[in-house]
This record gives sequence, C-alpha cells and structure tokens, in this order.
Amino acid sequence: MPPQRVFALPRQQSLLLPAVINPFVQDTKLTKTALIKCVLLGILLVPLRALLMSLVLMVTWPVAVIITFSHPLKGAVEPMTGWRRVMCRRVMAALGRAFYFCMGFRVVVKGKQGSSSEAPILAVAPHSTFFDGIVCVVAGLPSTVSRVENLATPIFGRFVRCLQPVLVSRKDPDSRKNTIQEIDRRAKSGGCWPQVLIFPEGTCTNRSCLITFKQGAFIPGVPVQPVLIRYPNKLTGCFCKRGFCFHAKVYIYSLLNLSTVCSVFQFLPPHVPTEEEKKSPALFANRVRETMARALGVSVTDHTYEDCRLMISAGELTLPMEAGLVEFTKISRKLHLKWDNVKKELEGFASMASSCKGGRITIEEFAKFLKLPVNPALEELFALFDRNGDGTIDFREYVIGVTILCRPANTEDVLRMAFQLFDTDDDQKITREEFTSLLRSALGVSDLNLTKLFKDIDADGSGFITFSEFQTFATTHPEYAKLFTTYLELQRYQAIQEASPGELELAGQASSEVKQEDSTSDKKDD
Repeated sequence: MPPQRVFALPRQQSLLLPAVINPFVQDTKLTKTALIKCVLLGILLVPLRALLMSLVLMVTWPVAVIITFSHPLKGAVEPMTGWRRVMCRRVMAALGRAFYFCMGFRVVVKGKQGSSSEAPILAVAPHSTFFDGIVCVVAGLPSTVSRVENLATPIFGRFVRCLQPVLVSRKDPDSRKNTIQEIDRRAKSGGCWPQVLIFPEGTCTNRSCLITFKQGAFIPGVPVQPVLIRYPNKLTGCFCKRGFCFHAKVYIYSLLNLSTVCSVFQFLPPHVPTEEEKKSPALFANRVRETMARALGVSVTDHTYEDCRLMISAGELTLPMEAGLVEFTKISRKLHLKWDNVKKELEGFASMASSCKGGRITIEEFAKFLKLPVNPALEELFALFDRNGDGTIDFREYVIGVTILCRPANTEDVLRMAFQLFDTDDDQKITREEFTSLLRSALGVSDLNLTKLFKDIDADGSGFITFSEFQTFATTHPEYAKLFTTYLELQRYQAIQEASPGELELAGQASSEVKQEDSTSDKKDD
C-alpha cells in the first residue's frame, strides 16, 4: 500500500478563534418608537437636567478648591488627613451622588466594600463608558490612575485633584515604572492611603466579555477586591467605532431616559493572593478575571488595548477595522511578537488584501501576490495558513502562518539548498534562465512569465541573483521559503510512490523525520 501524505498536526486549541470576535464595537440602533420617545422626553428632561447638574457643579467646585488648597500633587505627596479627608469622603462623595442623580442614574450596590487595609486595590470591570466614573463616588472617592493632563481640565480638573490620583505622563519615559512604584507604595501603606481604584482592562469594551487585565494592579501582590458594573440598558455605554468613542450619542441618549439604573455595583470578596500569585502578577490577574467573569456570566478573551491600535491601523490601510483583531496578548505571548512586529505584518497583509472584500485573501489573490500560478505546492501552503478551512486567510491566520510556518523555514541552510538548486552551473549566481527553468519545471507551467519576480529579487539590476540578494528577499518574503520546502516535500512524496519496496522503507524513514520536523512547526507550547 503506497504511503499516505502526512500533513501538519491538528490545530492547537489555544490558537483557535475566541468566543467573542470583536469586543470593542457595539452598534446602537434606535427604533422609531425609541426616537420619538427621546424627542418628547428631551424637550423637558434635557433642560431640566442641565440646570440641576449646573447647580450641583456650582456648589461642588468651591468645595473641591477648599479641599485641595495648598495641598501638593507632585513630589513627596502624603495622603489627605483630618478635615480634608472627611470633606473628601463625605461632602464630595455626597455631591457626586447628587450630580449623577441629576443625570438620571439610580445606583444599586451589592456586597460589602472592604477597608483600605483589607483590600488596598479595587479592580473594576467591565469598563465600557465614561459613566463608570460613578464607581469612584460609590467607593468613597478612592485614588485613581489619571493622566497629568486631566489636572488642567477646567472645573473637572479640580475634582480629579480631590482623588489624589497616581499621575501618568506620556512625555516621561519612566512614567510606567514610576506609576507601578507609586501604586505599590500606596497599596503597602497599611491603610494610610485610600484604596487605589483601577480599571484593569485598560480600555472600553462592549461588555460581552472580559479582555486581558493589565498587570499594574496585581504587581504589589496585595489583596484585590473585584468590583462588577452592570448596566441593564445596553445603550448606556461607550464603545470604539472607527478608532474613536462616540460618547456624545450615548451621553445624550442617557440624559433622555427617565432613569438609568446602574445596577449593580457589586463588591465581590477580596482576592487574597497565594505565594504563587505574588510571584506571578499575570497569574494573579488571570485568576481575578476568571472570578469576575464567572460572576458576570461572560467569557474571557486575550484581546487588549493593542488590538484597538491594530484596528485603527487596519482602517488606515483601507482594510475593515475588524481585520486588525488578533487577540494580541495570546499572539504576542505564544509567538514572541511585539506590537511593532504585528503592525509590520499587517502592512504586508494589507498589500495583499486591500482589494479583497472583507479583508480576507483567497488562493487566487495569494498566488497573484507571490507572482505564481496556482499549483499543488501553493495549494498546500495556502491550506496550512487557512486554519479554519473556510477557503480564505484573514490577518490573524496570516500572522500565525508567517511566524510558525514560514520564518522557521527561512534558515540559512534551507536558503543555501534552494540557491544551489537554482545555480545549476555552480558559479555562485543565478541567471534569469536558471531561475525561470527550475520554477517552470517545479510548478509544471511551461509558459510562466517570471520577469517581474526575478527583477524583485535582483535588487541591483545586474541581471543575475547573488546569494545575498536571494537571502534578503527571502527574509522579507518568508512565504517563499515555506513554499520551497513544501515543494521539496511533495517531490519526496512522489519519489517514494515511484520507489521499489526496499527503497520505499529507507526513504520512508528519512521522510518521516522531515515530516515530523515540519509538523511540529505548527505547534507552540501552551
């Protein structure tokens, strides 16, 4: 019985698509009835609420000025004590509740909030809207992490000062390190500082899942109290759309409702880290996230803010924004890629897929990009990229394929073997005739025009290809390296089929070693 072709091992479950494909977009469509209701209620509610909110702000601002007067925000900052702390926790918190009440929010709180000594850090999720700021009021105005620029915001900048935030500066290269050190200092103050409130997701989502938690809240290794936010009204939120957040639409709609129930701010029991979790902030963050996801009844994904950045980049490259979603945390961890690497791959993918409907590549477009006809070797390479077998390659599949399949095949030994096959007269250079002759034979196409591909490789236009040019082109176009090794494997397979029984046994042993090496290229340790 002839040997059967051995393909790559089954796909790793950990690299399959997540339960929620896009957690950053939520289309808000109002029915005609809802629009009529908004118009009728808006005539009365918007002016009334705007007036009440203005009155509350007129009282709140001078109180905030008194609390923060002559109190430093930078340098050797100490926690507020005495009358400042009492006014902040009592008076400012009450005015904050009044402000949100004027906006139409009715707050329901479940569970018991721990003290700053029991749980120095509050982890709040899911983060979906700027209205989530009400959790600061509910929690008694704990410290937050805020940009330095927010302090200069008219009126509201003074309110931010009352929170004594941990300040982040985008201009300071050491800002991230300093922020973590300050969070650690406050968390380990033994209750002297108020609790530090953090949204560990780091960006807004549509509340359909919990994305990757940033590790900042978990590095100190102190107890963390999870806080859940639920909005029964799906339109009470802020979601990324075309790279921006359409706050105004959601803000106006919220004002036009008679009552927006923010149900529920639920305080879960504090999560006390084990010794293992103290040594691994990532493990600590994941376990807290799993606890919160179970309580919310949602799934978890490995998306993160970097996926939002890739979505924006995809839009700029004329691709559908969703094309940029790759679950960056998982891809970067398993494939050892940084954001800049993935962004570069996105640009390469866009050159192939910009004219494709939906940003997905078919085998015809794949062949056109490689300047080659559809042939068995190309079909097999395409099948290796197409992880879900739908006949197309999306950007996520492309990144995985290039990293797992193509780059390992781009070793100097493989490239020298390929170069020697082309260089039939062994003069250390490949002429146009040698290049064309081998590819026509390999691809089984006698009238194949390879002029453009040859010119792309022949960078200096000398009329022949040196190994340096060959290697440089293969490095920037890793698909060709895997295509070449796939072709060699097909040639071996055909040779084995035509061999005698004795030769077949020996060839089969050698072939199995190659196939095993090739198959494991599609695996990564979980």
